[in-house]
Amino acid sequence: MHQFHIANVDPALPEAAALLDELCVRLAEITGSSGRSSFDAEDVRVPGALFVLARNADGKAVGCGAFRPMGEGVAEVKRMYAQVAGVGLAVLTHLEAAAKEYGYLRLRLETRLVNQRAVAFYEKHAYYRIPNFGKYVGKAEAVCFEKQLNHPENQS
Repeated sequence: MHQFHIANVDPALPEAAALLDELCVRLAEITGSSGRSSFDAEDVRVPGALFVLARNADGKAVGCGAFRPMGEGVAEVKRMYAQVAGVGLAVLTHLEAAAKEYGYLRLRLETRLVNQRAVAFYEKHAYYRIPNFGKYVGKAEAVCFEKQLNHPENQS
């Protein structure tokens, strides 16, 4: 089992910015779009938002993730990225626990259908498909997911 140290940081931290840049390159390779326009660092600097960085045992930044408030007890997961096996689940688990502490009832997210690795990851971890929301409405390339944080099946 991998051990990671996950901490709340500002996305402008150089290590965080480097991971976000790497994520944009990977997304462009997979989907044809970097996703850069879908993330505004200011969205995770407001009350009810969070950006985290995961470090391995050597202190190297190896993953990140965030959520931003959407209103009505819902937050949107953003900028999930993992360089190494196990860090994606560690970051997602951390974000879910933090979202519960913040009082959120549900987490939502969007990924691209062509990003089958991400689609399978979220489905494996109890996220279910929902109608596309917000700017993703009407975009056939997008797939949106949601997870009920207080649902009995989702309790650890």
